[in-house]
Amino acid sequence: MTKVKVDPGICGLKTVIEATSMEDDMEVQLKVVSACESVRNMMQELGDTFDTYDICLKKPGTGPFFAYASEKFPGHCGCPTIAGIIKCAEVECNLALPKDTEIKFE
Repeated sequence: MTKVKVDPGICGLKTVIEATSMEDDMEVQLKVVSACESVRNMMQELGDTFDTYDICLKKPGTGPFFAYASEKFPGHCGCPTIAGIIKCAEVECNLALPKDTEIKFE
């Protein structure tokens, strides 16, 4: 299991993601606990089990999470939560190495 915590910044709507790989890393099960109603609704509607390649190996801004968000999220394209969900799945399914990411204002 891989666990990621996302602190998206000023909104304070933190998210915790747990990914568990299944079927030789071809599928991933995601448990997402979020203070963000939009993220909670997305995961409730999309479910918790995904084809790994369908969510991880897509062009930026595509795939089921971005498709959902483009239709139903409020206008806030800078939110890092979807990227955190995808990074968690990538690491769990051996498509990336675990390394913290960061956006810092100077």
